Amino acid sequence: MAARSALTRRPARRRIAAIVVLVLVVAAGLVVHEGFPASTVTDIAGDALYTGAIYLGIVVLWPHGRPLIVGSLAAGWCIAVELLQLTGLPARWGAAWPPLRFVFGSGFDARDLVVYVCAAAACVAIDGVIMRSRGAARR
Repeated sequence: MAARSALTRRPARRRIAAIVVLVLVVAAGLVVHEGFPASTVTDIAGDALYTGAIYLGIVVLWPHGRPLIVGSLAAGWCIAVELLQLTGLPARWGAAWPPLRFVFGSGFDARDLVVYVCAAAACVAIDGVIMRSRGAARR
C-alpha cells in the first residue's frame, strides 16, 4: 500500500525524475551505439537501455502507473517492435530516415526478446525499491 500512496502523492516528482533519467539513458544509448565497436555486449547493452528508455517514457506519460504494469507495457512494446522487424518494414523506414533505426531497429534477433524481458524486470525492481524507500522515508 505504501507504494500506491507514494504514487498518488508524488506524480510530478516521479515524472521529473523519469525525465532526468530518460535523458541520461538516451545519452548512454548513443554512447554505446556510437562510441563502441559493434559486439554482442554492445547489442545487449543497447537493447537493455532501449527497454529502460521505453519504461521511463511510459512513466513520464503515466506517473501514476504501478511498476509492474509499466514494466509489462515496456516489455510488450519492445517485443512488438522486435516482431515487427520480421516484416522488413523497420529496415525500409530506417533506410528512408536513419534516426528511425533507434526506435524500430532493423533486423530481428530472438535474443533481444529475452533481453527486453530481463531489462523490463530490472526496471520494475529498481522502480519498486525507489518507491518503497520513498514511502518508508515519509512515515
